[in-house]
Amino acid sequence: MNMNEDISENTIAISSDPDFYEDLSEYLNVLSNSTRLRILKLIEHHPKEVREIAREIDTSYENTKKHLDKLLKTGIVKKEAGMGRQTSKGSLPVWKYSMISGGMESIIRNLSIFSNIDVRIGEEELRSKIDEVNGLLASEYGSDIPVIVILGGDEDGKAYPLKKDEVRIGREDLSSPEYAASEYAIVLSAGYEAVTRVSKPHGRFVLRNGQWYYEDCKSTGGTFINNRQIPPGKEVPVNNGDMLDLARGAKGARLIFNMT
Repeated sequence: MNMNEDISENTIAISSDPDFYEDLSEYLNVLSNSTRLRILKLIEHHPKEVREIAREIDTSYENTKKHLDKLLKTGIVKKEAGMGRQTSKGSLPVWKYSMISGGMESIIRNLSIFSNIDVRIGEEELRSKIDEVNGLLASEYGSDIPVIVILGGDEDGKAYPLKKDEVRIGREDLSSPEYAASEYAIVLSAGYEAVTRVSKPHGRFVLRNGQWYYEDCKSTGGTFINNRQIPPGKEVPVNNGDMLDLARGAKGARLIFNMT
């Protein structure tokens, strides 16, 4: 199963597809292990060989290798030939492990998609596993900040954390450089032509009394949450796993609101 496969509807029913359920369960089982998440954190930015990783997480070479083999199967981790420690005969060749580019964003995106899946086979067990992985990610990375994940288009898989209580979102506007990407704005590339420019934003995310809201700022293409168009100028609550479409069609932008 390709865990990065795009989805066209808010809810996916897999009641008649036990193979999908088995693959999804295996993926979640790999991630629902605190040691493996520690490994991902270690190799997120710098490739490391097995002995380095084993030393830093304080476990045996054999156990570390088993964890890495499981992570390799998910496609989140890759291994490449590199050079290890220096010896009298020169540097020893070793395998070095690293996270794929955008690997953490991929995990967040997949968990968001899975949260929208209508599961009727082993639903309670699977939901519990999704919640467990989300909880481990939050504790390991120390963040309860929601993340906006882009699906499709030029910035497919890119993640934007909402670090401020109000964050506007829209297409880049070269005529208004003051609205460059920052903690106060999510600026999408010019390829999302149907999205209103960020200088007069398509919409904005607002935090009020612990609840996040989204307001469509009277955009041209409108905003759809879970396939239903919302009224412009009105703050609408958004929750974990909600899917937002800024305009419709290939030139619009599809987002997932994710709370770890």
